[in-house]
Amino acid sequence: MEQISRSIRSGLSERLVRFVGYGFIGAFALACVLPFVLVLSTSLTTERSIQTSGFNFWPKDFTVFAYRIVFENPNLVVGAYMVTIALTVLGTAVGLFLVAMTGYALQRPDFPYRNRISFLIYFTTLFSGGLVPFYLLMTQYLSLKNNYLSVLLPGLLSPFLIIMMKAFVQSIPHAITESAKIDGAGDFMIFRKLILPMTTPALATIGLFIALGYWNEWYNAMLFLTSDVEYRPLQLFLYNVITRADFIRNSSAASNVPLRDMPLESMKMATAIVATGPVILFYPFVQRYFIKGLTVGAVKG
Repeated sequence: MEQISRSIRSGLSERLVRFVGYGFIGAFALACVLPFVLVLSTSLTTERSIQTSGFNFWPKDFTVFAYRIVFENPNLVVGAYMVTIALTVLGTAVGLFLVAMTGYALQRPDFPYRNRISFLIYFTTLFSGGLVPFYLLMTQYLSLKNNYLSVLLPGLLSPFLIIMMKAFVQSIPHAITESAKIDGAGDFMIFRKLILPMTTPALATIGLFIALGYWNEWYNAMLFLTSDVEYRPLQLFLYNVITRADFIRNSSAASNVPLRDMPLESMKMATAIVATGPVILFYPFVQRYFIKGLTVGAVKG
């Protein structure tokens, strides 16, 4: 009888823990979803309604005027999307390959200069050359002004991602590499046939970081891509749309739309939806690998 009562109490406590845990996770998930719902609702609300009633989770005065202004020139929007997608795909593929090779090489015990190179990589996280030397390097020495390579090249390698990849590859026994060498495999074949398949979680996580970096890139594009370039990355294009709308609203030169009706706030939310929509659709496909990759280097008890 005592054993039965203990099992009942254990079952009740387990249910209570699950109830509290699921309730907390549900509340946290709701707190993450509600801001996005608010952004979407605001993007579909008239500017006058925002000024009088504030932000609401359901649009009171429904309108798509903000999206009409954002997509006023569809060719530029499609071109911006194409440029951003091309930079994201190419930069993620090349950057992921370089980060994976660098992390693999730096964890090899038989690589004589791994500690020195690792220190130099880590040193760049503490100090940088500054904006002026970086700008002169890209424009004067590399001649990449108005060239998409000026946006692509800086994001290929990241010290944080290299350290992250190195930590993950260190969890793979070095005996696998040694046995493959005994069988006659070369270093590149070992890396391609053995290391890469075993580092899928880390590759997915690092690839997501690189892809998000390229997708959200606007600063280097603003520095090196002038008006001579017809199509700019999506984030810079949307930034310019907001800047022009703000200028029109604050200028007496506005003629087509009354100043008070310029949907500046709803345009900001609309550009956020346009920029984050594809990322939200893509994230579920790499979510399980991303969660695994976040535990890289974690202490397990």
